[in-house]
Amino acid sequence: MKLVFAGTPEVAVPALDALIASGRHEVAAVVTRPDAPAGRGRRLVASPVAERAEEAGIEVLKPARPRDEEFLARLRDIAPDCCPVVAYGALLPKVALDVPARGWVNLHFSLLPAWRGAAPVQHAVMAGDEVTGASTFLIEEGLDSGPVYGVLTEEVRPTDTSGDLLTRLAFAGAGLLAATMDGIEDGTLHAVPQPPEGVTLAPKITVEDAQVQWSAPALRVDRVVRGCTPAPGAWTLFRGERLKLIQATPVLDRTDLAPGELSAAKNNVYVGTGSHAIELLWVQPQGKKPMKGADWARGVRIVHGELLGL
Repeated sequence: MKLVFAGTPEVAVPALDALIASGRHEVAAVVTRPDAPAGRGRRLVASPVAERAEEAGIEVLKPARPRDEEFLARLRDIAPDCCPVVAYGALLPKVALDVPARGWVNLHFSLLPAWRGAAPVQHAVMAGDEVTGASTFLIEEGLDSGPVYGVLTEEVRPTDTSGDLLTRLAFAGAGLLAATMDGIEDGTLHAVPQPPEGVTLAPKITVEDAQVQWSAPALRVDRVVRGCTPAPGAWTLFRGERLKLIQATPVLDRTDLAPGELSAAKNNVYVGTGSHAIELLWVQPQGKKPMKGADWARGVRIVHGELLGL
């Protein structure tokens, strides 16, 4: 088939690579979000997908909005059979959805209908799911509600951050998307409607969502830290400034600390929760680089009974 691939961040690059490498289909063009400011200089930088497409000599389309007439006209000129999508980052209007004969097929990082929305992997980690996965489905106008072509499953490991899990899903899902394109082309795959039961939503995680509530049980705090790593980053307050929590681990045999209460030893720093304590392994104070929790505690000279979160 002739394909137009739509995607933007680094997590979409493995799928683009898999389609290019398959040799079975022609990736005629790539659709991605416009260049965005990045770094200290805030200079405009092309998306990872755009950079990879340019390396491969593939035409890159960067519409400000996918309903822009100039973009739609070019899409019609290319006349793709199908448009595979991975984390494109913009809603596709019906006028665009109607262009490819076999539709737009999205690789979504959950087992649909669970975790429909922008942040399925983060929500899976934060909810304590033991298994998640990826699905390919035909895009409709509803939110991730279209019929499903294929799925794969992936274990959520006890120490997984959302970044760890998303990286594994990106590579496994790349193969699923390529196989889905093959199945659509040869007629062996047919999309199956999603069941009405089991729908959960995964909206974007905000900075406010990432603030740790120390009255919650330690396992919940651990999931928030892992689910919000690397973005937007779990955080709390210490002496009126934000302290980013990069890595922590529950300490099941320590229950002597009140929620938010700090306790520093020579090589460890602990904080109380609504159940047992957690150890702060890596933190990042405001305006500074990441550091080991024990090094941070020595530097700030924690006072007995001092609390996080106030």
